[in-house]
Amino acid sequence: MPTKRSVSERKPRADAQRNRERILEVAKEAFARAGAEASLDEIAKQARVGPGTLYRHFPTRDDLLEAVYHSEVEKLAAAERKFAESMPPIEALRAWMLLFIDYIATKQIIVPALQAQMDSKVVKASYAPTHEAVRALVKRAIQSGDIRRDVDAVDLLRALVGVASFSSSPDWRESARRLVDILIAGSRPAQA
Repeated sequence: MPTKRSVSERKPRADAQRNRERILEVAKEAFARAGAEASLDEIAKQARVGPGTLYRHFPTRDDLLEAVYHSEVEKLAAAERKFAESMPPIEALRAWMLLFIDYIATKQIIVPALQAQMDSKVVKASYAPTHEAVRALVKRAIQSGDIRRDVDAVDLLRALVGVASFSSSPDWRESARRLVDILIAGSRPAQA
């Protein structure tokens, strides 16, 4: 006789899933504008849901911050697969690195709040999927001959994170985007 699945095991209804995704997207933008202390009521309003809906999905501010962070990590992992399937290797790597810049911007806002409230396991858990994604893209670009064999995927991430350390500068994102093109150009094989 089949057993009933508990409420927590059920797949969310489509409208509930859309509400959750909309809340996460609005929250990401709100945190980017106003920092980790952005108004949750304003986030609910902008997401076109009631405060009860927001709190049903995310009972605390920390839950929402953590969910936004996880969502960004998941987007990076999914983008690697999508870009690898739909773009030439070097273009896929470039597109993913540009997306990584947006991830860094979100991370800079959210991580301090997360670390103030919990241990760094949440942040450390993001390293593996991020590193796996960039390694897969770099490996593909190496195999295609688009970049040199000695390029280390994690070095590319470190360079982008390094430029983000100047995030107090209003143009750091533009600088990071230029750096992506410099890194891609510098990673190409020498022309004979």
